[in-house]
Amino acid sequence: MASILEEYENSLSRVNFPSQSRGPGIPLSGYVNARLEKEMPIFNKQRIDFTPPENINSLVVCSNQLCMSLGKETILRIDLVKADQPNQVELGRKDEFKVHKIFLDPTGSHLVIALNNSECLYLNRNAQKVRHLSRWKGHTIESIAWNKFQKNDTSTGPILVGTAQGQIFEGEISTAEGGLFGTNPDQYFRYLHTLEEETGPAPVCCLEINCGYENRYCVIATTRKRLFQFSAKLTEGTEQQGFAPLFNQNMDDLPSIQEFPGNLGYSEIAFYTQKLRTYPMSFAWMMGNGVLYGNLDFTRPDSVLTDLKVWEYPSNDKPISIVITQFHFLLLLSDRIKAICTLNGQVVFEDIFTEKFGPLKRMVKDPGIGQIWIHTERAVFRYHVEREPRDVWKMYMNMGKFDLAKEFCKDRPECMDMVLAKEAEHCFQIKKYKESAKCYALTQNYFEEIALKFIEAKQEEALMEFLLKKLSNLKPSEKIQVTLLTTWLTELYLNRLGTLESDTSKRALYLRTRDDFRGFLSSKINKECLSNNRASIYDLLASHGDTEHMVYFAVLMEDYERVVSHHCQNDDYDEALNVLSKHKDKNLFYKFSPVLMQHIPRKVVDAWVKMGKKLDPKNLIPALVNYNQSACTQINEAIRYMEFCVYELRETEQAIHNYLLSLYAQFVPDSLLLYLENAGTNANRIYYDLKYALRLCAEHEHHRACVHVYKVMELYEEAVDLALKVNSLS
Repeated sequence: MASILEEYENSLSRVNFPSQSRGPGIPLSGYVNARLEKEMPIFNKQRIDFTPPENINSLVVCSNQLCMSLGKETILRIDLVKADQPNQVELGRKDEFKVHKIFLDPTGSHLVIALNNSECLYLNRNAQKVRHLSRWKGHTIESIAWNKFQKNDTSTGPILVGTAQGQIFEGEISTAEGGLFGTNPDQYFRYLHTLEEETGPAPVCCLEINCGYENRYCVIATTRKRLFQFSAKLTEGTEQQGFAPLFNQNMDDLPSIQEFPGNLGYSEIAFYTQKLRTYPMSFAWMMGNGVLYGNLDFTRPDSVLTDLKVWEYPSNDKPISIVITQFHFLLLLSDRIKAICTLNGQVVFEDIFTEKFGPLKRMVKDPGIGQIWIHTERAVFRYHVEREPRDVWKMYMNMGKFDLAKEFCKDRPECMDMVLAKEAEHCFQIKKYKESAKCYALTQNYFEEIALKFIEAKQEEALMEFLLKKLSNLKPSEKIQVTLLTTWLTELYLNRLGTLESDTSKRALYLRTRDDFRGFLSSKINKECLSNNRASIYDLLASHGDTEHMVYFAVLMEDYERVVSHHCQNDDYDEALNVLSKHKDKNLFYKFSPVLMQHIPRKVVDAWVKMGKKLDPKNLIPALVNYNQSACTQINEAIRYMEFCVYELRETEQAIHNYLLSLYAQFVPDSLLLYLENAGTNANRIYYDLKYALRLCAEHEHHRACVHVYKVMELYEEAVDLALKVNSLS
């Protein structure tokens, strides 16, 4: 027996711990793993190095607990984790009986041994002696549905038992001492139902119990030709009723019975349960003409069988057993096994056994571990299922189920690329061009080839989708490609906007496209590229005459000089001033104030006043001197701003004071003398040019002002002479 343990542990070390045995120099990369994955078959066979002392009659495996019936009266039990410690139990029978079948519960704790003389024995995992199930006597047991929801080491909980006479019983086995029923392991055994075919009661080949949505239980039972479903919601607190409510229903309330005309003389059903799940997801029923397989949905109120398909046997070679994995069901024939993919119904694996081991007897699967076991009378084989989903992506791809295909190749970029290319081509063929473009953009296909494909099909919108998706996937370092795509997309957007704008019936589409274009221009991802190539973008916008987006783009680029210039050229002076006021760029104020002062002087001066000391008034003098002699508003606004500078900002710049004097002298003479008097007579604290003021006052014949200036200049004689002259004239 030690040889089984050695082989088992060696196998585990090879399969589950490859890094410990990896040879030197082999890098850990995805490409190496992908290559090794293709080389290793999904179903990897291993013959167990074990020669039984007697012929193997039956074999079952659950949760790493292997039990086999040897010869006439020996049960061999092996805990595969401690395979060097096998346990042999003798049945202790001297009469002419044979073991008919053995059944092991999912925990590997409860073993039922059905004899061909209509007796049953029970062996607990922790016991060394079999016990009679006296209440089961008189029935040839064909199937047991274990209770997966009340399992423990000492009790099976309520279970269902199917007989060769078509009867279904409910029973329970417990090793607990004492109690109402004494020490008998079979707590009770009561009749529930009889399965019939057209000729009468038929053997219950298989039984399965599952609990679905809202405590709704479902029993699946099969005979040689029929598949039955019994379902009902069991109310909490009625556990003593067991499963009786499922069968105490009118036949009219039961789902339709699946029936097939062929007859093997037996049938077998297998279920696949995903890890961490309590109920199966799919099934495969081996019956007369073929295999009925599909999915299970326990939320449905009627039949739980969905997506049903039939795989017909290709020859007269009748199968013996069936098991199901996530994506395959395996059939055992007398000299080989076949694996059929449940996705496409194709035979993907076939393994032939040599004659020296004898005909194959039975195939079972450990539902907890997933390993598949096969035995003849003299040999035992085991199959490891190695990365079963590896090629599923390809099958889903060929079936056109691209989302599922992508789910199964997320970590395999080379496979993902093939799926995306296939999906893109499929969408293109059925004229879903935008979806095709999105997929093509994620592939490694030649860019020019795909772009030309959409151009030839005259699918400009799809081409734009392709370019946008491609652009979003580029790295910032790929500057040339980014520039190419950005410029091309700008041209395409402008072409499309130009076409849509001229068609009034497509106004809504035009607005959507305009918003998309603006989103493209304002995208943070594109900002650097657009900024570096703004001259080209401006040229494109200008060539299309799209001044609206030229202004929009200039604002995005913070090119406010261009924006203000555009508004001025289009006589939109208010908007030009709004831009200046919003961004408060003093240099732009200096540049554009002369133009704005000609048209909106009051608003311009208001803006200057708000800017306050942020502006240098000296630099605004060119805007102030550029006025028409008849434009009273401009003159008044110029005086207002100069007074603001002198009296509010306390400006000391001589040019400002001189200019204010000139305005007073020409247009507001009454204010001239007042200004001079307020300025005082201390020449050291006067900010205007005395000589310039004297000349200005004399030129405009403001004699009183001249007298004041003479006094400040301490030219008293000139002041007196001028004053006498003024008095004589008056």
